[in-house]
Amino acid sequence: MSLTREQLAREIIDAGRFLYGRGWSPATSSNYSTRLAPDQALLTVSGKHKGQLGLDDVLATDLDGNSLERGKTPSAETLLHTQLYRWRPEIGAVLHTHSVNATVLSRLTHQAFIDFEDYELQKAFSGVSTHESCVRVPIFDNDQDIARLAGQVQPWLEAHPDCVGYLIRGHGLYTWGPSMNDALRQIEAFEFLFECELKTRALLNR
Repeated sequence: MSLTREQLAREIIDAGRFLYGRGWSPATSSNYSTRLAPDQALLTVSGKHKGQLGLDDVLATDLDGNSLERGKTPSAETLLHTQLYRWRPEIGAVLHTHSVNATVLSRLTHQAFIDFEDYELQKAFSGVSTHESCVRVPIFDNDQDIARLAGQVQPWLEAHPDCVGYLIRGHGLYTWGPSMNDALRQIEAFEFLFECELKTRALLNR
């Protein structure tokens, strides 16, 4: 049974409160979305505090990132959401957060990716059934030209259909799932792994 627009909006609002409460979406940073229809998404509007979202703080866009609601401006990063909905029709929600761990780890990692191996919590990611695996997370350099950044992300997605998320250097995390609950689960798993990686590096560098 498909959720109504109001139900989807409330999922976004609840996600914002949870992510803000964990410190992963401070102030007006971050943006969240759900699939509204096969060719439409419901996204947070630009510049809103993510712990204080209301029903009027979301808007519908087409998959080219164009607002379908007069007087509402989508996030500057809308194209990074809609390209994911175009990429895989089973994606139902996309979350972009700005946690300290994601920001710092992406700045410290000079490679174009980071690998997570042998962590039990890797099994929280869709399609991963064992800790005896490698979850590779690409890191893209930050770019104010979002269309150009999306153009960097797309080839990776096409070459890695099992990708579960990516980092933007010095910026934050993108992850997704069939539902909002799936996307939130992956956010939590990523944050655990980011913290483990940072603590491990700190201990090794003593």
